[in-house]
Amino acid sequence: MVDAGVISTPADERLEARLQEIHDAVRNLLEKHAPALLVVEDLYAEYKFPRTAILMGHARGVIYLAAAERGVAVLALAPAEVKRAITANGAATKAQVQRGVQARLGLPEAPRPSHVADSLSLALIGMSRVLGRL
Repeated sequence: MVDAGVISTPADERLEARLQEIHDAVRNLLEKHAPALLVVEDLYAEYKFPRTAILMGHARGVIYLAAAERGVAVLALAPAEVKRAITANGAATKAQVQRGVQARLGLPEAPRPSHVADSLSLALIGMSRVLGRL
């Protein structure tokens, strides 16, 4: 693990400004680390929260754009697939994913917040796809 964190934007900011901040932050990380692959979680939406899915679609769009601008391939993985690979349970809880990532990376503590563990689990599965193992 060379870097981990959360990109967040103020909820009261205009959507276009928030998307620009996300794009800039992702672009800066891609420039800094020059990865060959960017792994994202497939969009999942509950019918009760369609607005969330739409907003996540916007965010994913600027992430894909940043990757395309840097010539970085993107791999999208289903959440259940990632959970199953990390914990042997496709319906694992956030805490189980955190512990699974902690164990796989030999970290002294579970990654926090849970979004960091989610991202690290995506990276681990993406790396296993590239290297052919986990």
